Amino acid sequence: MAKTQGKAAAAPKPKKVRRNVTVGIAYITATFNNTTVTITDTKGDTLCWASAGTSGFKGSRKSTPFAGQMAAQQAAEKARKYGMKDVEVRVKGPGSGRESAITALEAAGLKVKSIEDVTPLPHNGCRPRKKRRV
Repeated sequence: MAKTQGKAAAAPKPKKVRRNVTVGIAYITATFNNTTVTITDTKGDTLCWASAGTSGFKGSRKSTPFAGQMAAQQAAEKARKYGMKDVEVRVKGPGSGRESAITALEAAGLKVKSIEDVTPLPHNGCRPRKKRRV
């Protein structure tokens, strides 16, 4: 008897289509330890993202405003490849990279149409973490 192959040849993966998106939403999440910038289209589908960690910063340097600026700059460069021109900014979190990330998006050539703070505020929900004693 002839040997039968166990697996059929895998179908080639379809190529990712580059869409032309001119208007998008930039979500800036600024925590105490890191800053991430995610750029989506108006439906909410992620186009690209960058963070202070992917920008080459490690440890406590990720929490600096300069690291947030570099992350926003990298995300904006990736978004420009999709043809993005205008962006709405939604900022979340108390971190130090908030303002510098917004100015970096403008400096990279994206026109900021609106800035919205979407930081979640509890109505006396969960117990907060213990106070730091330095």
